[in-house]
Amino acid sequence: MKKEKNIIRNRKGYLNEDFLFFHLKDKKGIKFEFHYHDFNKIIIFLSGNVTYLIEGKAYKLKPRDILLVSSNDIHKAIIDPNGTYERIIIWVNSSFLQENNINQCNLLTCFKEASKKKFNLLRLNSEILNSVLHQLEEAYKSSEFGSYILRNALFLQFMVYINRMFLGNENHKELSDIEYDKNIGRVLDYINENLNKELSIDNISSKFYMSKYYLMHKFKKQTGYTIHNYIQNKRLIMANSLIKKGKSVTEACVECGFGDYSNFIRAFKKMFGLSPKKYYKRFDKLE
Repeated sequence: MKKEKNIIRNRKGYLNEDFLFFHLKDKKGIKFEFHYHDFNKIIIFLSGNVTYLIEGKAYKLKPRDILLVSSNDIHKAIIDPNGTYERIIIWVNSSFLQENNINQCNLLTCFKEASKKKFNLLRLNSEILNSVLHQLEEAYKSSEFGSYILRNALFLQFMVYINRMFLGNENHKELSDIEYDKNIGRVLDYINENLNKELSIDNISSKFYMSKYYLMHKFKKQTGYTIHNYIQNKRLIMANSLIKKGKSVTEACVECGFGDYSNFIRAFKKMFGLSPKKYYKRFDKLE
């Protein structure tokens, strides 16, 4: 199987396949930067000493923990180099799940709820889920007759179980190995709900009755980003999404909160490697 680290350069790109499945094991330390995907991501942690940071929350993982990372969530893994880091990663194409939305059974619900509740962890050891996951891995590696149909069917079955278990998971408040600053959590919520508005550090610190220096320090510690960089990245992610939905580059610039068009173009090109127009021309060709 392909190593995720060999294709991590596509982390800001698009997933054209229905889903991709990786079973990875690393015996040496690897360092990931904070990043995001345009697709959803499932991590099944198997072994190692790993803390996973997702939008201001730090999850200290235990074997068989499952993390749901919604598209555009900023995240990274912090890995102890003294152990073997083993995990299963599944990249999930939202369009594929939407195509299989039957009888109002939306298989994207677990990702939407994880993002809404700001809680990404599923800590269950289900024999049924483990069995389906094993079958899915075997089918994914197979080239026998009907293997493509079988793996997609097993993947949809897996997603049904993930949704059932996540929606029925009520004991997340009891977990003690999750680090989270509620004040910074409220700041993150405010930023993400108001990307099209004025979001200066002075205004944010005043709204939440914090010293701006204390806010900057706590925010960087909790998220890995400065406030300015976090806001800019989130605005660019929003612009990306708006253009995909048919908005013009100018409309996206305004609606995602950039006050200056030339600054928007420069920031977009720096983040994605191309100007907005060239970027989406290339994307259209790939489609």
